[in-house]
Amino acid sequence: MLAFDDLGIRFGGNQAVQGVTGSIKPGIITAIIGPNGAGKSTFFNLLSGFYKPTSGKITFEGQDITRLPTHEVVALGVARTFQTTTIYKELSVLENAVLGHRVRTRSGLWDALLGSGRERREGRASEAAAMEALRRVGLETQAHLPAGSLTQEAQKRVSIALALATGPKVLLLDEPAAGINPEETVGLTRTIRELAAGGLTVVLIEHKMSMIMTLADHIMVLHHGQKIAEGTPQQVSRDPAVVEAYLGGHAAPHVREELEADLLQSAESVQKVEGNHHA
Repeated sequence: MLAFDDLGIRFGGNQAVQGVTGSIKPGIITAIIGPNGAGKSTFFNLLSGFYKPTSGKITFEGQDITRLPTHEVVALGVARTFQTTTIYKELSVLENAVLGHRVRTRSGLWDALLGSGRERREGRASEAAAMEALRRVGLETQAHLPAGSLTQEAQKRVSIALALATGPKVLLLDEPAAGINPEETVGLTRTIRELAAGGLTVVLIEHKMSMIMTLADHIMVLHHGQKIAEGTPQQVSRDPAVVEAYLGGHAAPHVREELEADLLQSAESVQKVEGNHHA
Protein backbone atom coordinates (compact mmCIF):
# COMPACT_ATOMS: atom_id res chain seq x y z
CA MET A 1 0.00 0.00 0.00
CA LEU A 2 2.59 2.54 1.19
CA ALA A 3 6.06 1.42 0.16
CA PHE A 4 9.55 2.88 0.50
CA ASP A 5 12.74 1.76 -1.16
CA ASP A 6 16.25 2.72 0.00
CA LEU A 7 14.77 5.81 1.64
CA GLY A 8 17.19 8.35 3.07
CA ILE A 9 17.66 11.99 3.94
CA ARG A 10 20.74 13.96 4.89
CA PHE A 11 20.86 17.27 6.76
CA GLY A 12 24.33 18.65 6.11
CA GLY A 13 26.70 15.99 7.45
CA ASN A 14 23.97 14.16 9.37
CA GLN A 15 22.39 11.13 7.72
CA ALA A 16 19.06 11.19 9.60
CA VAL A 17 17.48 8.30 7.70
CA GLN A 18 19.48 5.84 5.62
CA GLY A 19 18.60 2.98 3.30
CA VAL A 20 15.18 2.15 4.78
CA THR A 21 13.22 -0.30 2.63
CA GLY A 22 9.85 -1.83 3.40
CA SER A 23 6.11 -1.32 3.16
CA ILE A 24 3.05 -0.59 5.25
CA LYS A 25 0.50 -3.35 4.87
CA PRO A 26 -3.14 -2.27 4.52
CA GLY A 27 -5.71 -2.75 7.25
CA ILE A 28 -3.34 -3.31 10.17
CA ILE A 29 -1.63 -1.23 12.86
CA THR A 30 2.10 -0.76 12.30
CA ALA A 31 4.31 0.79 14.96
CA ILE A 32 7.63 2.54 14.32
CA ILE A 33 9.82 2.38 17.42
CA GLY A 34 13.41 3.10 18.37
CA PRO A 35 15.51 5.00 20.91
CA ASN A 36 15.50 8.79 21.02
CA GLY A 37 17.18 10.20 17.92
CA ALA A 38 16.52 7.05 15.89
CA GLY A 39 14.96 9.03 13.03
CA LYS A 40 11.32 8.08 13.61
CA SER A 41 9.72 11.51 13.20
CA THR A 42 12.00 12.30 10.26
CA PHE A 43 10.84 9.05 8.66
CA PHE A 44 7.21 10.12 9.19
CA ASN A 45 8.00 13.52 7.64
CA LEU A 46 9.33 11.73 4.57
CA LEU A 47 6.29 9.47 4.21
CA SER A 48 3.87 12.39 4.53
CA GLY A 49 5.71 14.73 2.15
CA PHE A 50 6.92 17.28 4.69
CA TYR A 51 10.52 16.36 3.87
CA LYS A 52 11.86 15.35 0.47
CA PRO A 53 14.35 12.48 0.54
CA THR A 54 17.89 12.82 -0.73
CA SER A 55 17.74 9.17 -1.80
CA GLY A 56 15.18 6.49 -2.40
CA LYS A 57 11.56 6.34 -3.49
CA ILE A 58 8.10 6.35 -1.88
CA THR A 59 5.01 4.90 -3.56
CA PHE A 60 1.38 4.87 -2.49
CA GLU A 61 -0.95 2.37 -4.14
CA GLY A 62 1.60 2.04 -6.92
CA GLN A 63 1.95 5.79 -7.55
CA ASP A 64 5.28 7.53 -7.03
CA ILE A 65 4.70 10.23 -4.39
CA THR A 66 8.36 10.93 -3.58
CA ARG A 67 8.33 14.52 -4.83
CA LEU A 68 4.68 15.42 -4.38
CA PRO A 69 3.85 18.42 -2.19
CA THR A 70 2.26 17.65 1.15
CA HIS A 71 -1.28 18.71 0.23
CA GLU A 72 -1.26 16.35 -2.75
CA VAL A 73 -0.08 13.47 -0.56
CA VAL A 74 -2.96 14.23 1.82
CA ALA A 75 -5.42 14.39 -1.07
CA LEU A 76 -4.29 10.92 -2.19
CA GLY A 77 -5.11 9.54 1.25
CA VAL A 78 -2.12 9.85 3.59
CA ALA A 79 -2.77 12.00 6.69
CA ARG A 80 -0.72 12.53 9.83
CA THR A 81 -0.71 14.07 13.28
CA PHE A 82 2.29 15.55 15.09
CA GLN A 83 4.11 15.06 18.40
CA THR A 84 2.81 18.39 19.67
CA THR A 85 -0.93 18.91 19.39
CA THR A 86 -1.52 21.05 16.30
CA ILE A 87 -5.04 22.46 16.53
CA TYR A 88 -6.57 25.93 16.45
CA LYS A 89 -7.49 26.41 20.09
CA GLU A 90 -9.58 29.52 19.50
CA LEU A 91 -11.84 27.66 17.05
CA SER A 92 -14.50 25.17 18.04
CA VAL A 93 -13.82 21.44 17.98
CA LEU A 94 -16.09 21.16 14.92
CA GLU A 95 -14.40 24.04 13.10
CA ASN A 96 -11.03 22.35 13.57
CA ALA A 97 -12.33 19.13 12.02
CA VAL A 98 -13.96 21.05 9.15
CA LEU A 99 -10.53 22.40 8.20
CA GLY A 100 -9.37 18.86 7.58
CA HIS A 101 -12.11 18.16 5.04
CA ARG A 102 -11.32 21.32 3.06
CA VAL A 103 -8.62 19.35 1.22
CA ARG A 104 -11.54 17.58 -0.50
CA THR A 105 -13.31 20.77 -1.65
CA ARG A 106 -12.87 23.02 -4.68
CA SER A 107 -14.39 26.30 -3.50
CA GLY A 108 -12.08 29.26 -3.76
CA LEU A 109 -11.95 32.84 -2.54
CA TRP A 110 -14.61 34.09 -4.91
CA ASP A 111 -16.96 31.28 -3.90
CA ALA A 112 -16.56 32.34 -0.28
CA LEU A 113 -17.01 36.06 -1.03
CA LEU A 114 -20.09 35.50 -3.20
CA GLY A 115 -21.59 32.73 -1.11
CA SER A 116 -21.87 30.54 -4.20
CA GLY A 117 -23.99 27.42 -4.36
CA ARG A 118 -20.82 25.33 -4.53
CA GLU A 119 -19.50 26.97 -1.36
CA ARG A 120 -22.75 26.24 0.47
CA ARG A 121 -22.87 22.62 -0.75
CA GLU A 122 -19.24 21.98 0.11
CA GLY A 123 -19.66 23.70 3.47
CA ARG A 124 -22.47 21.32 4.38
CA ALA A 125 -20.43 18.34 3.16
CA SER A 126 -17.41 19.46 5.19
CA GLU A 127 -19.48 19.85 8.34
CA ALA A 128 -21.02 16.39 7.88
CA ALA A 129 -17.58 14.82 7.33
CA ALA A 130 -16.21 16.67 10.34
CA MET A 131 -19.03 15.46 12.59
CA GLU A 132 -18.44 11.89 11.45
CA ALA A 133 -14.72 12.27 12.25
CA LEU A 134 -15.59 13.59 15.72
CA ARG A 135 -17.97 10.67 16.28
CA ARG A 136 -15.17 8.23 15.44
CA VAL A 137 -12.97 9.73 18.16
CA GLY A 138 -15.76 10.17 20.71
CA LEU A 139 -16.05 13.97 20.61
CA GLU A 140 -19.38 14.57 18.88
CA THR A 141 -20.98 15.90 22.08
CA GLN A 142 -18.19 18.48 22.46
CA ALA A 143 -18.30 19.68 18.85
CA HIS A 144 -19.24 23.28 19.67
CA LEU A 145 -16.84 23.81 22.56
CA PRO A 146 -13.65 25.87 22.05
CA ALA A 147 -10.89 23.37 21.28
CA GLY A 148 -8.58 25.11 23.74
CA SER A 149 -10.97 24.39 26.62
CA LEU A 150 -10.56 20.61 26.31
CA THR A 151 -8.16 18.40 28.22
CA GLN A 152 -4.82 17.50 26.66
CA GLU A 153 -6.13 14.02 25.86
CA ALA A 154 -9.26 15.42 24.19
CA GLN A 155 -7.16 17.89 22.19
CA LYS A 156 -5.17 14.96 20.86
CA ARG A 157 -8.46 13.43 19.74
CA VAL A 158 -9.32 16.70 17.96
CA SER A 159 -6.01 16.46 16.12
CA ILE A 160 -6.84 12.90 15.08
CA ALA A 161 -10.33 13.97 13.98
CA LEU A 162 -8.85 16.75 11.84
CA ALA A 163 -6.69 14.13 10.10
CA LEU A 164 -9.65 11.75 9.74
CA ALA A 165 -11.75 14.49 8.12
CA THR A 166 -9.32 14.54 5.18
CA GLY A 167 -10.62 11.08 4.27
CA PRO A 168 -7.36 9.14 4.64
CA LYS A 169 -6.61 5.56 3.73
CA VAL A 170 -3.46 5.67 5.87
CA LEU A 171 -3.26 7.56 9.18
CA LEU A 172 0.17 8.40 10.61
CA LEU A 173 0.08 9.12 14.36
CA ASP A 174 3.20 10.71 15.88
CA GLU A 175 3.31 9.93 19.63
CA PRO A 176 -0.47 10.12 20.18
CA ALA A 177 -0.19 9.16 23.86
CA ALA A 178 2.53 11.63 24.84
CA GLY A 179 1.60 13.64 27.93
CA ILE A 180 -1.51 11.70 28.90
CA ASN A 181 -2.04 9.42 31.91
CA PRO A 182 -2.35 5.60 31.88
CA GLU A 183 -6.15 5.55 31.99
CA GLU A 184 -6.37 8.03 29.12
CA THR A 185 -3.80 5.94 27.24
CA VAL A 186 -6.05 2.88 27.54
CA GLY A 187 -8.99 4.87 26.15
CA LEU A 188 -6.94 6.24 23.26
CA THR A 189 -5.60 2.75 22.53
CA ARG A 190 -9.17 1.51 22.25
CA THR A 191 -10.06 4.34 19.85
CA ILE A 192 -7.07 3.61 17.60
CA ARG A 193 -7.97 -0.08 17.55
CA GLU A 194 -11.55 0.80 16.55
CA LEU A 195 -10.27 2.99 13.70
CA ALA A 196 -8.21 0.09 12.37
CA ALA A 197 -11.12 -2.32 12.80
CA GLY A 198 -13.15 0.03 10.60
CA GLY A 199 -10.70 -0.50 7.75
CA LEU A 200 -8.21 2.32 8.29
CA THR A 201 -4.50 1.56 7.99
CA VAL A 202 -2.74 3.04 11.02
CA VAL A 203 0.97 3.73 11.50
CA LEU A 204 2.17 5.17 14.78
CA ILE A 205 5.29 6.30 16.59
CA GLU A 206 5.04 5.83 20.32
CA HIS A 207 7.46 5.59 23.26
CA LYS A 208 4.97 3.89 25.59
CA MET A 209 5.97 0.29 25.01
CA SER A 210 2.97 -1.06 26.92
CA MET A 211 0.72 0.63 24.37
CA ILE A 212 2.75 -0.59 21.40
CA MET A 213 2.93 -4.20 22.54
CA THR A 214 -0.81 -4.49 23.00
CA LEU A 215 -1.85 -2.42 19.98
CA ALA A 216 0.51 -3.09 17.08
CA ASP A 217 0.12 -5.95 14.63
CA HIS A 218 3.55 -5.24 13.16
CA ILE A 219 6.56 -3.30 14.44
CA MET A 220 9.48 -1.74 12.58
CA VAL A 221 12.51 -0.67 14.61
CA LEU A 222 14.78 2.22 13.61
CA HIS A 223 18.18 2.98 15.11
CA HIS A 224 20.54 5.70 13.90
CA GLY A 225 18.22 6.19 10.94
CA GLN A 226 18.42 2.58 9.77
CA LYS A 227 15.92 -0.27 10.03
CA ILE A 228 17.37 -2.90 12.36
CA ALA A 229 14.39 -5.20 12.92
CA GLU A 230 10.74 -5.78 12.14
CA GLY A 231 8.07 -8.35 12.93
CA THR A 232 5.34 -9.07 15.42
CA PRO A 233 5.58 -7.57 18.93
CA GLN A 234 6.72 -10.95 20.27
CA GLN A 235 9.42 -11.28 17.62
CA VAL A 236 10.71 -7.75 18.09
CA SER A 237 10.74 -7.98 21.89
CA ARG A 238 13.13 -10.94 21.66
CA ASP A 239 15.38 -9.53 18.94
CA PRO A 240 18.94 -9.03 20.27
CA ALA A 241 19.49 -6.04 17.96
CA VAL A 242 16.50 -4.27 19.49
CA VAL A 243 17.64 -4.91 23.05
CA GLU A 244 21.12 -3.66 22.20
CA ALA A 245 19.73 -0.53 20.53
CA TYR A 246 17.82 0.39 23.69
CA LEU A 247 20.50 -0.60 26.23
CA GLY A 248 23.79 -0.30 24.36
CA GLY A 249 26.31 -2.99 23.64
CA HIS A 250 27.73 -3.20 27.16
CA ALA A 251 24.59 -3.99 29.15
CA ALA A 252 24.91 -6.88 31.55
CA PRO A 253 23.04 -10.09 30.60
CA HIS A 254 20.62 -9.79 33.51
CA VAL A 255 19.70 -6.22 32.43
CA ARG A 256 18.98 -7.46 28.93
CA GLU A 257 16.81 -10.23 30.31
CA GLU A 258 14.90 -7.71 32.41
CA LEU A 259 14.21 -5.53 29.37
CA GLU A 260 12.98 -8.50 27.35
CA ALA A 261 10.70 -9.48 30.24
CA ASP A 262 9.42 -5.90 30.54
CA LEU A 263 8.59 -5.76 26.84
CA LEU A 264 6.57 -8.95 27.06
CA GLN A 265 4.89 -8.13 30.38
CA SER A 266 3.86 -4.67 29.20
CA ALA A 267 1.34 -6.15 26.81
CA GLU A 268 -0.13 -8.30 29.58
CA SER A 269 -0.45 -5.33 31.95
CA VAL A 270 -2.34 -3.19 29.44
CA GLN A 271 -4.66 -6.06 28.57
CA LYS A 272 -5.40 -6.44 32.30
CA VAL A 273 -6.20 -2.71 32.62
CA GLU A 274 -8.50 -2.93 29.60
CA GLY A 275 -10.22 -5.96 31.10
CA ASN A 276 -10.82 -4.09 34.36
CA HIS A 277 -12.15 -1.13 32.42
CA HIS A 278 -14.77 -3.32 30.70
CA ALA A 279 -15.69 -5.18 33.90
